[in-house]
Amino acid sequence: MTLSAISHSGEQPLIDCHHHFWALADIHYPWLSDQYDPHFFLGDYRSICRPVLPDELRATVPAGYRLIGSVHCEAEVERVQTLAETRWITGLAAQQGLPSAHVGWAPFGQEHCAAVLDAQCESPLFRGVRAKPVTASRPQHRESVLNQPGSLQDAHWLSGLKLLQERGLSWDLRVPAWHLQEAAQALQDYPDLRVILNHTGLPWDRSPEGLEQWHAGLTALAANPNVCIKLSELGTPLQAWDRRQNLQLLCDAIRLFGPQRCLYASNFPVAGIQVSYADWLAMIEEAIALTAPMARDDILWRNACHWYRLMPADGA
Repeated sequence: MTLSAISHSGEQPLIDCHHHFWALADIHYPWLSDQYDPHFFLGDYRSICRPVLPDELRATVPAGYRLIGSVHCEAEVERVQTLAETRWITGLAAQQGLPSAHVGWAPFGQEHCAAVLDAQCESPLFRGVRAKPVTASRPQHRESVLNQPGSLQDAHWLSGLKLLQERGLSWDLRVPAWHLQEAAQALQDYPDLRVILNHTGLPWDRSPEGLEQWHAGLTALAANPNVCIKLSELGTPLQAWDRRQNLQLLCDAIRLFGPQRCLYASNFPVAGIQVSYADWLAMIEEAIALTAPMARDDILWRNACHWYRLMPADGA
């Protein structure tokens, strides 16, 4: 899909590589409508249990920036409606100009997975899938899910990655940091698969041991040239928002992956529970200035064009 024009009154172009929309009408999201989770990892999320649409995202982007495109990520829709979500997002983009691409969901490990993927590919926005493997809620419980159905050791579930690879689709990988090295190992069997790591690798365990595990996991994934990382969502269920530490984590991620494999993303509107859009973007800008000042445009929008196959309107 072609993005909106790049140059516009000197404003900084921006592509938001991870956000969510929902209308809460014909599409059902259980976690937003009828299954409120008091243990949600960012805390009380009742403020976002309402329609969220493109005009709100545009209005949230601070002055001095122009949102030229965006990538919508599946929003935990009721799984029988995954195709309905893709079709709704496709229609929304046609009407309102956002998003520019869509990452859907598919039933890995089930017989109809290939058919669901092929149906989703009918949308010109569809770029790939976010399907989450079974993971442990705490690092000390990691071994309890090893080799379980749906885990990163389950060859049947992982066969979904082969279907993505065959179709030239990407996988949005979302696991907490204590599973990153397992993910890197699993991906060795899919050398041509494009992978986008979500939420800076979710460094939820901020103990020295936890951060060492996160660093080792990112290092293992960064060794795969087909993996990039979204600089997004550093909220954690295990401690309060820590701007200083989160800035350091962003800098570490940029250094580990290199500026050509880092993408700006907001996790709008979910991240707003803990940090405003403007404050998050300012942190990203500071991390870029500290680590890769010559790659500002790359991280803020150009890399998204490559990893999500977007086409700038002016051919830049």
